[in-house]
Amino acid sequence: MLDLRRRQFITLLGGATVWPVAVRAQQTGKLRTIGFLGESTSLAQSERTTAFVQRLRELGWIEGRTVAIEYRWAEGRSERFAEIATEFVRLKVDIIVTSSTPAVIASKQATTVIPIVFAIAADPIGTGLVASLARPGGNVTGLSIQSTDIAAKRLALLREIVPGLRRLAIMTNLGNPASALETGEVQTAARALGIEATTVEITRAEDITSAFEAIEGRADAIYIPTEPLVLTNRLRINTMALGARLPTIYSGRDYVESAGLMSYGPNRPDLFRRAGDIADKILRGAKPGDIPAEQPTKFDLVINLTTAKALGLKIPESFLLRADEVIE
Repeated sequence: MLDLRRRQFITLLGGATVWPVAVRAQQTGKLRTIGFLGESTSLAQSERTTAFVQRLRELGWIEGRTVAIEYRWAEGRSERFAEIATEFVRLKVDIIVTSSTPAVIASKQATTVIPIVFAIAADPIGTGLVASLARPGGNVTGLSIQSTDIAAKRLALLREIVPGLRRLAIMTNLGNPASALETGEVQTAARALGIEATTVEITRAEDITSAFEAIEGRADAIYIPTEPLVLTNRLRINTMALGARLPTIYSGRDYVESAGLMSYGPNRPDLFRRAGDIADKILRGAKPGDIPAEQPTKFDLVINLTTAKALGLKIPESFLLRADEVIE
């Protein structure tokens, strides 16, 4: 009888070693914690956040039961990134999940120990976030959206539905390394297409009105690089663009849903789902420096037909058939 009990006890101990990590954490009474640094607002990023949380759930990490998530929102104010990252370090979160290059840089400056997962970052090699995509090294990894020809692709698409496009305004925050990189790519692509490009800079919400005043009568359309400030103020920007009768092109659906004309770029919710996969690996013991930084596999072309009609643009049927989504 004693031997039987001893064998049962050993079996139980052995079985404990293969319990899921989430269950073991729950048994100890302390949930693993993810610090989610949102560069914009909860509402603006709701679709992306939902995709991330849903993927975690599918992998066994149920918010409030097997994992805790601390949300903080920078509301498009870059000075908030460092404040939030420092708070997460103080809270001793297990992972910091964020997006946009400035937010990732601020997180990396705050800690070299806590793993950092970026759902979106432009040129993480050039900005020093990772040593290489295959072997990031350090405590940072995630999803890179670097692509040297995507700006040219966007401009070519824009010219299809704005056939008289000769003058382009680029509304950008050059203080954001990702926006500065994209702006350079747009300028190069514009020169190749014989389009005159004018750059107007916005660094805070108060700059938006003066930026539109600066391009009045000098542009046929506006190219707007992805940027936390822009995401937070996208409705205001699009309202002013409609008032000025200027077509807009962006990199993501969020902006088109808010009355922008069109977008072409990586599917953001898909990137956040894949960030959930990376977070799962780290929570289960993998080191971020050993997890390759991935690149987008799904690109979407989205057009807002209501905005097109308001601008008096006739969208070719062939273009609409190529679109992944038409918003009416």
